[in-house]
Amino acid sequence: MGRKILYITNQICGPGGLERVLSIKASYLADLMGYEVHILTLNQGDEALFYNFSENLNYHDVSLKGNPLEYIWNYRKKIRDIIKKVEPDIISVCDDGLKGLFAPWLLGKFCPMVYERHVSKQVLLNTSNSLWVKWINRLKFRLMDVGGSLYDSFISLTKDNTKEWNLNNIKVISNPLSFYPDEVSKLENKEVIAVGRLFYQKGYPLMIETWEKIAKQFPDWHLNIYGAGPDEELIRQLIKDKGLDQYILIHKPTPNILEKYQNSSIYLLSSLFEGFGMVLIEAMACGVPCVSFDCPCGPADIIIDNEDGYLVEAKDVDRLADRLKYLIKNEGIRKQMGEKARENVKRYLPEVIVPMWDTLFTQLIQEDKTQ
Repeated sequence: MGRKILYITNQICGPGGLERVLSIKASYLADLMGYEVHILTLNQGDEALFYNFSENLNYHDVSLKGNPLEYIWNYRKKIRDIIKKVEPDIISVCDDGLKGLFAPWLLGKFCPMVYERHVSKQVLLNTSNSLWVKWINRLKFRLMDVGGSLYDSFISLTKDNTKEWNLNNIKVISNPLSFYPDEVSKLENKEVIAVGRLFYQKGYPLMIETWEKIAKQFPDWHLNIYGAGPDEELIRQLIKDKGLDQYILIHKPTPNILEKYQNSSIYLLSSLFEGFGMVLIEAMACGVPCVSFDCPCGPADIIIDNEDGYLVEAKDVDRLADRLKYLIKNEGIRKQMGEKARENVKRYLPEVIVPMWDTLFTQLIQEDKTQ
């Protein structure tokens, strides 16, 4: 076998972006680049995987319980035991929590360690205006910078993301595409699609407010939301309260999301912040133009405004609705943007992105051997 890599993450059984990306990247490294890939998860148990992972991967799961001190003690002991058993050449940590950031300190450095950041720092922000809360937020951010500096390399998904961190070891490697199908959307169905977890980060109240403006003028168009999450009932109630039940439909997450993109004509993103925007590049790969808030971090790295989609100032619902209306009314512009989107998104193909990881891993392993 080739080089050994150990990924440490929370779980890979869910329908989220991190799980999707890891399924692509780990499988590519194992199947096409000769890596011996191990994935270590926490408290996953026998949960079935939502996405398809290569049969050539090796899995390890540790059960962690108890109070915070017991949890951290067992985290350190059980993961160290697996590291000693696997003897990886490199470790990559995909955990957006503080324990993930401080893994080199908690676990020790057995080999070079890489950290992958899949979400904006803003996920930890409390939006209160009190001085105490602002001080706590500053402390959190400082701790995160300290944790990030413990790694040999810190990987951000976008250039925009790097601005949130005060680090000297930071590099940008974007997420790879999940697919690049031969069949693309004809962009003729009166369907707009949104995909993402149903919670505050995704800005669904703003999306619903936007669609309220669309439904009045284009009642034959529908918005299909694919996702699940803690705010599902609140979102459903908001849709009902606004009388939009027949215009906005919520569907469960599906592994066959490709087919849903192919049947849609526009992608809509209303997030308050992102780590990257995997759904944008997936839609673009299907030739679907995107209309998105220019939120941190991701959309501005992916969408070329007025060429392959539209970027709108964050939270500007009126402008978001205007851009949607324009694409709804102008099928020719829609198709022109869709063609551009499909061409421009090729820069995220796995054969472009994953070799960047191989180059990084090779460099760090070689540097470690010369020390």
